[in-house]
Amino acid sequence: MNQTQETLLRKAEETIRAAAWLISGGFHAHAVSRVYYAMFYAAQALLLERGLTFSKHASTVAAFGQYFVKTGLLNAQLHQNLKRAFDKRLVGDYDIGVAVTAAEATTLLQQAEEFVETIACFIEQASQSTASSVSHQAAPTIPPTA
Repeated sequence: MNQTQETLLRKAEETIRAAAWLISGGFHAHAVSRVYYAMFYAAQALLLERGLTFSKHASTVAAFGQYFVKTGLLNAQLHQNLKRAFDKRLVGDYDIGVAVTAAEATTLLQQAEEFVETIACFIEQASQSTASSVSHQAAPTIPPTA
């Protein structure tokens, strides 16, 4: 795991805590926005495993599905939850008069916690696998001197 991935995952975890605090204060629409961003940061960290970065949120969401769900590396439900959070964030941020309920916000928060934890474990396992394969490469043999 590189430093950028660590920073993104740390930011995702902090953002989840902020979302929980917002829910406890009754700020459900704001919490949903934070929930989405927690998932977005984790998705960005994961995409860095493939050297991928995107300037648009929709591209990040789509690439997550393309590179990690359609390939069978991660469960499709994670992608569905990310897309749902993306849609709810748009509602919470931009739709006037549309309320986000406490139940919706709480459900999305639980999904985000699972999402971030799953992504962090995936990246950690990938990092350990890479480190293990590097350390198990055969050392070059040096011919004996005469």
